[in-house]
Amino acid sequence: MTGPKAPRDGSPSASRRDFLKGSTAAAVGLGLIPSVHAAGNDVIKVGLIGCGGRGSGAADNICEAAGSTYNIKIHALADAFEDRVKNCRDFLRSNEHTKDKFDVSDDRCFVGLDAYQKVIDCCDLVMLATPPGFRPQHIEATIKAGKQLFSEKPVAVDGPGIRKVLAAHDEAVKKGLSVVTGTQRRHQAGYIESMKRIHDGAIGDLVTARVYWNGGDIWAHKRQAGWNDVEYQIRNWYHFLWLCGDHFVEQHVHNLDVALWALKAHPIRAVGMGGRQVHTEPERGQSYDHFAVDFEFPGHVHILSMARQIDGCENNVSETIVGTKGFWDSNGYRFTGPNKGRVRIAHETNPYVQEHIDLLESIVSKRPVCELKQVAESTLTAIMGRMSAYSGKAVTWEQALNSEVDTFPSHLAWGEMKEPPVPIPGGLGIF
Repeated sequence: MTGPKAPRDGSPSASRRDFLKGSTAAAVGLGLIPSVHAAGNDVIKVGLIGCGGRGSGAADNICEAAGSTYNIKIHALADAFEDRVKNCRDFLRSNEHTKDKFDVSDDRCFVGLDAYQKVIDCCDLVMLATPPGFRPQHIEATIKAGKQLFSEKPVAVDGPGIRKVLAAHDEAVKKGLSVVTGTQRRHQAGYIESMKRIHDGAIGDLVTARVYWNGGDIWAHKRQAGWNDVEYQIRNWYHFLWLCGDHFVEQHVHNLDVALWALKAHPIRAVGMGGRQVHTEPERGQSYDHFAVDFEFPGHVHILSMARQIDGCENNVSETIVGTKGFWDSNGYRFTGPNKGRVRIAHETNPYVQEHIDLLESIVSKRPVCELKQVAESTLTAIMGRMSAYSGKAVTWEQALNSEVDTFPSHLAWGEMKEPPVPIPGGLGIF
């Protein structure tokens, strides 16, 4: 298995080694950098938890971000499955950006449902690329151990998970830890400049928005001989609520995050619908293939949200923010109204790489950043929408946040586990 290869369209330029010599002692004293750096070893040991395609891609991204500026090593790997660790290790050993930064011995390749803790114990910076259902417990454990963190989005699939993440945010801030999450639009120059102009009043007062992730079909794995129930569900994680949250949460969170960024607020209520129009095969688990949700924000501001995974339809992955004086469209970063025009960026680094540049710089410069709260709120927004679509009922922010529906198994172990039912609006709970 190989991870996605990011285009090399930007790299950091400052000298990290010289900087660290002067800053390490102060940073350790403040708890900003793990104390291992104080012993004369300025290498940041990076551990990867979740060795599938996105994990391999994230390792590639952070190594490209480091370049010759930040001294990192990929130090440990963990996954529930041995074949995933092997495939990821083979990729990282030979890939252009990672081969010179790869330092994973056999005894730092961990396999199993408890493998995550072993990576946390031996690394300075932890990267989480597991299925989203695992992230609350992995985030909680990483922050408890005082380690720096990169976590893919979303950060949970239900209310109990969000509450764990919000608590971890508070602890990370107290400890001075840096946490960057996979909402890469927040690190994309065109989006950053667009949001600055929106917040400066370029389109007036914000009155509504439209956010879409209408795309083609997603992968699904048929059950193979020899897989027990838990292995099948984890390998086919995209189609089980306890692991994925459905694509409205796993994928559409990107677009919803842009809306929350623009409005500087979270929704108070969601009314949605969705279903399985095309994909009803057994390997589709609980997944819906389409959603449409109306989110109500303070001040009677409403956002129209759509997400679809069906081939042969018109695709649209975008965000449009509407104000009293015009609107902004993410496709081309276009503004209309009195401030009509495009945001033009002379050089835009690949945001999948830029987010890691920003993380590494925050660590070595003693200026910690923590994105857990903002991504938790964007994730909970998506959870609200899914809950409403699954149930056919309006769902408030408080209902979603305080929900006691914990979808993650209380004692997860290999073996039998009944597949959850397909949600039926008006019938099977609010999930």
